[in-house]
Parts: sequence; C-alpha cells; structure tokens
Amino acid sequence: MRALALALMIALAPAQAGAATSAGSAIADPPRDARYPSANKQLLIPSHGVGMNALLFQASGKGPHRTVILMHGLPGNERNLDLAQAIRRAGWDVLTFTYRGAWGSPGDFSIANAVEDTRAALDFARSPEGAKLGIDPRHIVLAGHSMGGATAELTAARVRGLDGLILLDAWDIAADARSMNRAEMIAQSDDFGNSLHNATPESIADEIIDRGREWDLVVGAARLRDTPVLTVTAKHAGAAQNRPVTAAMRKAGNRRVAAIEMDTDHPFSDHRIALASAVVRWLQGLR
Repeated sequence: MRALALALMIALAPAQAGAATSAGSAIADPPRDARYPSANKQLLIPSHGVGMNALLFQASGKGPHRTVILMHGLPGNERNLDLAQAIRRAGWDVLTFTYRGAWGSPGDFSIANAVEDTRAALDFARSPEGAKLGIDPRHIVLAGHSMGGATAELTAARVRGLDGLILLDAWDIAADARSMNRAEMIAQSDDFGNSLHNATPESIADEIIDRGREWDLVVGAARLRDTPVLTVTAKHAGAAQNRPVTAAMRKAGNRRVAAIEMDTDHPFSDHRIALASAVVRWLQGLR
C-alpha cells in the first residue's frame, strides 16, 4: 500500500521547470507561472476568405513555445481537447480550430476544404501573427484524429521543416473509396447532427467516391522519409487500415516512426489517459 501511495505521489508531482513531467502531464497540473501564466486565446484563422474559429492553448512560461496543431475528425464530435490540455501542461502550445463549415466556422464543409484548411492553419502558425501569439514557427508538429489524421498526413507530405507528425487512428480515405459502396459510406456517417454546413452523409459519400483516391495515406507516407511520426491506432477501429501506412513510411526509409496500438475504439473512449501519456512522452522525446 505504501509503495502504491509513493508511486501515485511521484506521478502527480509537478515538474520543477514549470511544466508537468512527460508521464505526469496527463494527470498533474504544473505550478502557476505568475509572470507568464497559461491562457486560452480565441482566434480566427484565415482560410479562403473566411475566418475559422480557433482556440490557442498557450503554455505557461516565456515563449516562444513549440506548438502542436491539432485537427479534429469528421464531424468532430471528439475534439481531443483533453489531449490539448495535457500537451499544454507539458510545455507546448496547442492550436485547435474547426474547418470551414464545421461547428460554426463560416463557409461550406467538404473533405477537400478540410485539407486546404489544415494547410491554412499551418501557414498561420508560421506567420508573423502566429509569432506574436508566442508560437515558435521553427518547431511545429501536426497532429490529427481520424479525418484530421488524414489532413495532417497529407499536409506533412507536402511541406518541409516540421518537427513531427502525430496520427491518431487516421482515416485512409482512399482505402474506404476502394472498399466501400455508397450505402455503406452513408451508413457510417450517422453522427453529423447539425455540425456541418451544406454537407450531408450523401454529399460526403459522393465526395469520397469522386475524389477519395486523391487522399491516399500510403502514397503520402512515401514522402515522409525525414519526418518523425507517432501513429496511435485503435484495435477495434482503424488499426488494420493504418498498418499499411506505417509500413509504407518505414519502407521509404523513415527510421523515426513509432507505432502504438491500443485495445480501444476509434475515439479512444476508455484510453484517454493512456493516449495523452503516449503523445506527451513522444513529444518530449523530440530533438
């Protein structure tokens, strides 16, 4: 019993430098920095003539800070904001946003637009406006869950200078375009509610059929020879679909690919602390 209590005290103890330890940031708060405290900053990120709703989780301590840009999936019922908080506790800024036409952002939603919006968020983080907010444009990691993993990977494959890429049970849209019929695609999109403007399960299915093969994560993986990658997959969801993506990265010569499979579902419903711990530990290992 005493050993268990001691282990819990160690896990909950804050780090000395103002951020929780890599393992502890999932459950332990850092001490408050009176001069440079943590803060939330509401933003509008420009993308194709509109401003996407965004929130920057600013870490404590004097910046600039290394930053994770975190993309949500389709439609984004799981936003992974608990993960954003854990990453911030570890000393990173986290930039989150909603794509055009999603969750109140103006414009129309489509997968193609979401890919463009991810690049727009990266461009913003690397801009003078991002630097004024404390983002270090030299140290950015793209991360995404489900469709957000797809937009993150497709963007990372086309840019240079990223510190890393995190794929959370990423959706290989091209694989579904090859293996599913329209009715199956519509049936799996039963959770949209009122979250997407001018998009329906039918319109998304038609977009996958028409353009899905453009968004092939295996093809994109071959371009990621020099980017550190963490891929965390769900055994009861996208793990099998993601294995060829991981294999393609390694075949291309990428020796900095870490792959973790968790015994959980697509939103990591019962592995949230394990997910946060794995992501933060990997981030803290980047050089």
